[in-house]
Amino acid sequence: MNDTSTSTPEPVRFDTKIAVLLREDLETWQRLNVTAFLVSGLGTQLPEVVGEPYEDGDGVPYLPMFRQPVLVFEGTKETLTAAHTRALSRSLPRALFTSDLFTTGNDRDNRAAVRAVPTGELDLVGLAVYGPRNAVDKVIKGARMHP
Repeated sequence: MNDTSTSTPEPVRFDTKIAVLLREDLETWQRLNVTAFLVSGLGTQLPEVVGEPYEDGDGVPYLPMFRQPVLVFEGTKETLTAAHTRALSRSLPRALFTSDLFTTGNDRDNRAAVRAVPTGELDLVGLAVYGPRNAVDKVIKGARMHP
């Protein structure tokens, strides 16, 4: 009989990937803000990406978070536009953030700002995608890991 209690468990490998692609010319505060907004969209529509609630050693409960890492990338405006086109062609779940959203102050105005611009003319500064690892890798092709 083998004693596996002291062996190191195999690392968890996910068949899916959550990726955020940010335009490389954003200020630090914008990168953080855009990332937070983008990933919030994924969790609301894709319950499978959210794990179980947390609880500390004293039994204090905390909200659940994504069950897998969120990988953050950066690229040029052209890289972001190409990634958006590929995400649409693959019908991957996605969230977007356009430059116009930096000038609005609420959800209603955010949605109106996006709705006012045709797909091909969106000034994208951020994109989040979720799906099979290989499909997401193809979508973010040309981007590099965020430093």
